[in-house]
Amino acid sequence: MPSPARVTVLGLGQMGLVCAGILSTPDAASRAPRADIRLWGHSPDEAGALTQTRRSHRLPGFTLPDSVRVCLRDDEALEGADLIVSAIPVQFTRSVWERLRRHVPRGAAVVSVAKGIENETLLRPTQILADALRDDPDSRPRRLAALSGPTIAPELARCLPATMIAASDDPDFAADVQRTFSTSWLRVYTNPDVLGVELAGATKNVIAIAAGILDGLQAGYNAKSALLARGLAEIARLGAAMGATPDTFFGIAGVGDLATSCFSPEGRNRSCGEALGRGARLDDYLASRPFVVEGVATTRSVNDLARKFRVDMPITASVHAVLFEGMDPIEAIARLMSRELKSERIA
Repeated sequence: MPSPARVTVLGLGQMGLVCAGILSTPDAASRAPRADIRLWGHSPDEAGALTQTRRSHRLPGFTLPDSVRVCLRDDEALEGADLIVSAIPVQFTRSVWERLRRHVPRGAAVVSVAKGIENETLLRPTQILADALRDDPDSRPRRLAALSGPTIAPELARCLPATMIAASDDPDFAADVQRTFSTSWLRVYTNPDVLGVELAGATKNVIAIAAGILDGLQAGYNAKSALLARGLAEIARLGAAMGATPDTFFGIAGVGDLATSCFSPEGRNRSCGEALGRGARLDDYLASRPFVVEGVATTRSVNDLARKFRVDMPITASVHAVLFEGMDPIEAIARLMSRELKSERIA
């Protein structure tokens, strides 16, 4: 990518705002802008308000840097883009990219920061992108990557120390993404296991909902730590069945992201679970939030993947029962605790 690269960030949610902020951080040595950043959202009203105030109700306390250009038109946002960052919630990724596809430069590379599995197809974010773009088969394959890890957006907005994983089948592109996103407070590693990284990012949201339910029920840290350990075992089993690299689930994108999601008070999925544990109705909770709780829809997909690959995922099944089958959270815990006694198995 040329320097500075022209980067378009799609999505005005927390991660879209944070990515625009990260990418607009000046180079430490020259103090020059590291990239020409454009930011796009599907709502012209929200984009217009962001242009005027540089603030969003989706991420309180964050101010969008003046150097970031908020675009109201599809063609304006994507014209000449070298790199496109897709920060669209997974269940909406396909429709957004099909809308924008005709404006996407043929040579533009794409990195996804979304975490989830599409309900209808059970595809991961980079698979959805490849499917939605459907480039000419005679052209050079489009470079795709996933950027994931323990990245609670409000912490990134405060420039607190963090790490991420850039995963791509193309090692050179993974290194490009690594250099593009690295700052003095954000360290980016590379990993060729795109399947494992994206699967870990999706499944940890399901376990985080379960962790929040325990918080809402005041079940204690013993229960929560056990949930994290057994949840990781479920994730690793599914990953092994699908062909992912086992080590991925014990690294930053796996247990690192899982721990943050289960324990951070600012995590969306954990907070949703906590509300359910306290007796809230799911529909009411989701309607009251200014953001998407990815783990809710992803629970359906992960439950379907478990059946498809014949993997035992009792925590996922219990979360599914609470979210969609009307099971009381206390009953779900009782069902897990009364399972047949057995030796511990990680994968």
